[in-house]
Amino acid sequence: MSNSRAHYLIDRLIKNSLSEDELSELLAAIGREQMTEEYSELLENYFSELLQDRKSVQN
Repeated sequence: MSNSRAHYLIDRLIKNSLSEDELSELLAAIGREQMTEEYSELLENYFSELLQDRKSVQN
């Protein structure tokens, strides 16, 4: 799976707009060891940005 596809699926997951087929694809990819790092990195980046945005709003 390409990084752009992984990014697309994570984005749809975060926005709570995954279709049933996309959810199945995401879960299957997460189950593959070689994809775990890619998804982990995408999620870590997303939540880091979210925390930075939150800190900047609080200041």
